[in-house]
Amino acid sequence: MKNIKTIQLGQDGPHVSKLGLGCMRMSSIWGSPTPDETESIATIHEALDSGINFLNTGDFYGAGHNEMLIGKAIKGRRDDAFISVKFGAIFHNGQWLGMDLRPLAIKNFINYSLTRLGIETIDLYQPSRMDNSVPVEDIIGTIADLVKEGKVRHIGVSEITADQLRKANSIHPISALEIGYSLADRQTESELLPTARELGIGIVAFANTAEGLLSGDMKAPLAVDDYRNHFSRFQGENLVNNLRKVEVLKQVAASKGCTPTQLAIAWVNAQGDLVMPLVSMSRRSRLPENIAAMDIEFTPEEMNILNTTFAPGAILGGTYLER
Repeated sequence: MKNIKTIQLGQDGPHVSKLGLGCMRMSSIWGSPTPDETESIATIHEALDSGINFLNTGDFYGAGHNEMLIGKAIKGRRDDAFISVKFGAIFHNGQWLGMDLRPLAIKNFINYSLTRLGIETIDLYQPSRMDNSVPVEDIIGTIADLVKEGKVRHIGVSEITADQLRKANSIHPISALEIGYSLADRQTESELLPTARELGIGIVAFANTAEGLLSGDMKAPLAVDDYRNHFSRFQGENLVNNLRKVEVLKQVAASKGCTPTQLAIAWVNAQGDLVMPLVSMSRRSRLPENIAAMDIEFTPEEMNILNTTFAPGAILGGTYLER
């Protein structure tokens, strides 16, 4: 990699960039307009040029639009990119209907993804969530069959319990765990993350700014049409309390000459060699600041201030990350 350190996904897995590019926001989400496609492709190209090779998508992002976009971006550059795809979530008219993790469905999903991406093999393939609707053995066993067929290189999981992770890894080596993780969302530190570390599984951490809470830009109350109003974390006194905590983050960031967003990413990066911050971007202008965040280091005092202020449970109210 040119400017980015690397991380190994799994004990015998691939080495990829320690900063991942989340491509979700390059498509329409929750009814939002689709960003400029030319800019999105240029962002992927610049990320690849900078050494960020981990590209994360889902077959349900923009109803397949995201995969087609990535396919265009990596045409002629397949060897530069490591493609991570989530599957299983079913949407209709922008509304989430549930999961389909049946082996028959997985075998169908993979072929559509390969066609949209314009590739022969997906580097990392993973169910977007385990909801106990289908036995773990059937899900992971089916993906293992796809590995044998040459359609998948490595298996990942996302939004899973510690017990499910152990079971999945016993069926086939799991390379990566994708999970929401930030200063504001530390509930996985009790069981799930220690289990992943014990098993040598890479941790792909998304939502580093906790849906914008840690960006330093949020103010109470939110706009009436803001989707985050649905979650109690962003409502009433909960939001007021949570933004008081964010003031501490802003103070530490100011003292270090960086933004709160950069500090939030840096904190995730500092959680160990097995942890990759996965940052969603759709504009090239975001790349330099996010890359720079990977070089931020903390003094013991600074880390103590952040860990104390944002101790598990300090952020009030629920969010979609707490299922």
